Amino acid sequence: MRQKAVSLVLCYLLLFTCLGVEAGKSSDDRSKDSGSGFWDALPYMVVGGGLMAAGLPVLGFTSAGIAANSMAAWMMSWSAVLNGGGVPAGGLVATLQSLGATGGGSAVMAKVGAGLGYVAHKTLASGKEEGDEEE
Repeated sequence: MRQKAVSLVLCYLLLFTCLGVEAGKSSDDRSKDSGSGFWDALPYMVVGGGLMAAGLPVLGFTSAGIAANSMAAWMMSWSAVLNGGGVPAGGLVATLQSLGATGGGSAVMAKVGAGLGYVAHKTLASGKEEGDEEE
């Protein structure tokens, strides 16, 4: 259910950027503003999605288990030390390992990364607009 909700939100964001709708702007203003469209946001979304999808395996949360001498192994060690010798079920390490083992985590993480890439694009674009208005 949660994955469907995330997909729905990301689809909404994609449609919103494709249409180029901005509050308070007429269609003439939108045609002059080329920095808010889908094609400008796409590279940010691709990079963010790619980095987040590769994030779990790179950290060491693989389908074969936690990789030796990785960040995941370090996190598991510290989790066990802090919890008296065992890794708690439902904790951060257990959840990340579950996502890494099923492979479903990569799809979810890619969607989250694409969303973060979109937010980064909008933040940078709004900063450029403010800089242009001051000049």
